Amino acid sequence: MRANKLPTEEIRREPAAFADRITADGRFGRTTEPDRYRLVISRACPWAHRVVMTRRLMGLEGAVSLAVTDPVQEIIEGDPHWVFTERTGSPDGRDPVLGIHALREAYLARDPGYDGGVSVPGMVDVPSGHLVSNDYDQLSVDMATEWGPLAREGAPDLYPVALREEIDTVSARVYQDLNNGVYRSGFAPDQDRYDRAVAAVFARLDALEERLTDRRYLVGEHITLADLRLWATLVRFDAVYHGHFKCNRRKLVEYPALWAYARDLFQTPGFGDTTEFEHIRVHYYRVHTAINPTGVVAVGPDPRGWLTEHGRESLGGSPFGEGSPPGPAPEDERVPPLAEQG
Repeated sequence: MRANKLPTEEIRREPAAFADRITADGRFGRTTEPDRYRLVISRACPWAHRVVMTRRLMGLEGAVSLAVTDPVQEIIEGDPHWVFTERTGSPDGRDPVLGIHALREAYLARDPGYDGGVSVPGMVDVPSGHLVSNDYDQLSVDMATEWGPLAREGAPDLYPVALREEIDTVSARVYQDLNNGVYRSGFAPDQDRYDRAVAAVFARLDALEERLTDRRYLVGEHITLADLRLWATLVRFDAVYHGHFKCNRRKLVEYPALWAYARDLFQTPGFGDTTEFEHIRVHYYRVHTAINPTGVVAVGPDPRGWLTEHGRESLGGSPFGEGSPPGPAPEDERVPPLAEQG
């Protein structure tokens, strides 16, 4: 959808344009290899964020390099595109590894006749410059399960076989009502569809509040992909979805269990250290001009509340199960300190 146009129908997400899988055994034609692939993301995008968190928790920074686009998309031939700029470490406007200005170029390298939308995350094959996949869910699943030989020692099991059915069931409900529901609210073309979408958002938040009152994590006793999928929306809720997308019945901070759960994860390596609130606010308020025509970026809320005590340890469980936390993020991937993001 173009940033400066409101939809005439309810927003719907198209299937991934490209969805090649990269596996340890190469059974789909592509094999996990160090330094072969580059993950292109925006720190503003929740769909990209879940893949970045998976990569970080699995310790794949040394195997799959990271390219960060500008949070403000550039309009090219009438459509918004993710581009590289000086703000994200590309002074000449081109990614230093792929040599491209816009992610669109990797799509066209793969298919010169492609005329669809361009989204992040995008996994790009470095030697050919071809886009491999923009399927955010499959990318995160495969990073959690297929890159084992290249993952760090102590990497957690984010998608345990015994819990996969429950993870997928819970995640599907969260996606329908909340992950995508905030967009259906924000881009609702009329009052009736807004009312239905926003009601579903808060019905799901109410159900999650109840579920997380007496359990530390969404499924099982440690972090799984279900938590990553939920948290990528929660961390953006008060900053942009509450006001910008009109999901303003309640704030996240008004849900005792959910707010504590969100802080618990923010303070866990892999979550807060991959979050850049400035990119989030700037993207949503600057790019969605049909919703916010002035482009004025909201100043709050103060992010320092994310560092307050949460008390969730008393519920049991441990973040990484039998694994261990990842070490510090690579220096060139570190986000600014939280005090500088307010």
